[in-house]
Amino acid sequence: MQMFNPPHPGEIIKELYLEPLGLTVTATAQALGISRTTMSELLNGKSGISPEMAYRLSKAFGAEPLFWLNLQTLYDLAQVRERAEQLEIRPLFQPEMQPA
Repeated sequence: MQMFNPPHPGEIIKELYLEPLGLTVTATAQALGISRTTMSELLNGKSGISPEMAYRLSKAFGAEPLFWLNLQTLYDLAQVRERAEQLEIRPLFQPEMQPA
């Protein structure tokens, strides 16, 4: 079964907002009230969307903060899923051990 592998939210911001609107990294960073470095790191997938960044993006581009946080969560879960086999986890609860 093919799993959904979403792009990093920075890629979405770049392709759906900055490029069509003709915005530079510097102009976008200034509008969001953040440093150019912070904006660049987000766009290049080196950092993610925090709740505060989700709020800033919401005010700047219009989508709800939860939309931006969900993009980040979908991306993060896909990254973990790719290496899930390597995680050493011991189950603590078994359905057959369920209390009566």
